[in-house]
Amino acid sequence: MDKLRFGRHRKIMPFEPGSVDALREASREKAAALNQHVLGYGAQAEAEWAAAGIAAPDLPAMRSYRLDRIRAELKRRDYAGALLYDPVNIRYATDSTNMQLWVAHNPTRHCYVATEGPVVLFDYFSCEHLSDHAGIVDEVRPTVSWMYLYSGELTDKKVRRWATGIAELLAEHGGGNRRIAVDHINPEGVDELARRGITVGNGEAVMENARLIKSPDEILAMRRAIVACEAAMGEMEAALKPGISENELWAELHRGNIARGGEWIETRLLSSGPRTNPWFQECSSRVIEDGDLVAFDTDLIGPYGFCADLSRTWLCGDGRPSNEQRDLFRIAADQIAHNTQLMRPGISFRDLAERSAVPPGDCFPARYGVLYHGVGLADEYPTLPHASDWTDDTPDGVLEAGMVLCAESYIGRLGGREGVKIEEQILITETGNEKLSAYPLDERLLGN
Repeated sequence: MDKLRFGRHRKIMPFEPGSVDALREASREKAAALNQHVLGYGAQAEAEWAAAGIAAPDLPAMRSYRLDRIRAELKRRDYAGALLYDPVNIRYATDSTNMQLWVAHNPTRHCYVATEGPVVLFDYFSCEHLSDHAGIVDEVRPTVSWMYLYSGELTDKKVRRWATGIAELLAEHGGGNRRIAVDHINPEGVDELARRGITVGNGEAVMENARLIKSPDEILAMRRAIVACEAAMGEMEAALKPGISENELWAELHRGNIARGGEWIETRLLSSGPRTNPWFQECSSRVIEDGDLVAFDTDLIGPYGFCADLSRTWLCGDGRPSNEQRDLFRIAADQIAHNTQLMRPGISFRDLAERSAVPPGDCFPARYGVLYHGVGLADEYPTLPHASDWTDDTPDGVLEAGMVLCAESYIGRLGGREGVKIEEQILITETGNEKLSAYPLDERLLGN
């Protein structure tokens, strides 16, 4: 029985009464010093960025810029603060991460950005160290999560305790303003805040507009994320041989992204052969055959949390493409080239859509859902549909320098065997645009 008793092992370190706070602080300092964002992205990624001639972003300047953008938008819309649950918005506000995909569907982490006052992060249990590196968060508090997983039928009691913390922040730092912007919230939270005289507004509108114009340091970080993505794409293309499955090929992109410090991939958009038409088949166990087209959309969240949203279509094997494959590819490449040259500051969303090239008649019914969309830490505002899909509730606007958009094309004949997907990531500059994505198109399919 002695073997089963606890407490008979050698002590690793002294543990005396009164030492808990000191040990907890030392533990936090150690963990903060070893945070992934402090350790950086590793020799492989740094060497690739150096070879590409991309300087490191000034992260403190980038973080301050983002916080200023949020607060300017809050002031413009007359909010006392923003309550953020979306992990991408929390990343933008604090440049900190914590189980990003898990907290996206388990609301156990939120952040309050006061318009005039502190940034308070309500984080998961024992995670105080995860935001210390950024110098943005003024205080970390334990989150009160009232999702059903934790609160069950006692949600009303939990949500009252949660709302108390929000109300206290608003009373202390709101200057009498009782309006806050919230990005994601369940109705119980809205109702409880309303009982306390707090009005909830659209936090997505605040954050999408804050994220719209990128700083020079954000563009540097995005360039680095794209270089990492394209290096992983190169490894993926090298692995493309007849006999590999779609899932095995897709895994190469995941591996390359993670090896370079990237974070996740948002979709499973890779398909081959007959699965490329219609688009939006998710990656499968299908074995890729010689002569198949292989089309994919990276939808990749890479280093610095930036999205690299690129699409390419490759020909599997060493043979020559068919005339049909070349025709489809040329239509897609020409559409992207035409639409990219239209992108410049000052053009309206509606004008851009109306002047854009569209698929020919037999491909138009299978068209991609949008011509352009914003991109930053993820897909972002705005989204521009085809002119024929424009409705009276489609928002108009104007392209501005510092915006980044993706130009999209999917070309597949309705009822056809295969299709082609191409997508480029474009920075709007003061004088026009710059294509940030650089991965070459398949020369065989171009017919060059």
